[in-house]
Amino acid sequence: MKSSEVATKLGVIGVVPVIVLEDPAAANPLADALVAGGMPVMEITLRSDAGLASIEIASKRTDVLVGAGTVLNQRAAEQAIAAGAKFIVSPGLDEQTVRYCQECNVLIVPGVCTASEVQKAINLGLEYVKFFPAQAFGGAATIKALAGPFPQVRFVPTGGITLDLLASYLAIPAVHAVGGSWMVAKNLISSGDFAAITNLASQAVDLVKSLRR
Repeated sequence: MKSSEVATKLGVIGVVPVIVLEDPAAANPLADALVAGGMPVMEITLRSDAGLASIEIASKRTDVLVGAGTVLNQRAAEQAIAAGAKFIVSPGLDEQTVRYCQECNVLIVPGVCTASEVQKAINLGLEYVKFFPAQAFGGAATIKALAGPFPQVRFVPTGGITLDLLASYLAIPAVHAVGGSWMVAKNLISSGDFAAITNLASQAVDLVKSLRR
């Protein structure tokens, strides 16, 4: 799948669950729960030792789009792509990692929070950036301010966002999708409460649909 196709799909779904898995065995049940809730996408972070193995398991599925989050350098990007990740998300902007993903035609969404970082992303040929940590850096108001001088950029705000805040971000034309972990909280995964995950995913998806009608 081309990077442009992946980006389009993320925009259509509208919400990207940011996932920390401690056990790869949870990858498939979690994917089932998200798909059932109408959210067929997983950003599996490399914050745990189970990250790469979980990506490898989930990426074998045809009903869910799997990417890697918390990718800090080119080596991590190489490993994630080899494991099957179709998109790469990083908390910051690393030029070497960006260039590598571009060469592989894999969508990369690097983290930015200042005008200088957005400008650097544009000069690296990027259209999509992760605004992170969103709530800590002024939330929706900051994205609106940045969208003025940088109309060609689409933002994926992540960090501290909840269902209650989702609408305020999605109402901004410059926001492509929103990243969040509230629907995939660690305690829900560890307790095996996948029904709750499906319900929370469904709530978010319904809100996206209602806002875009």
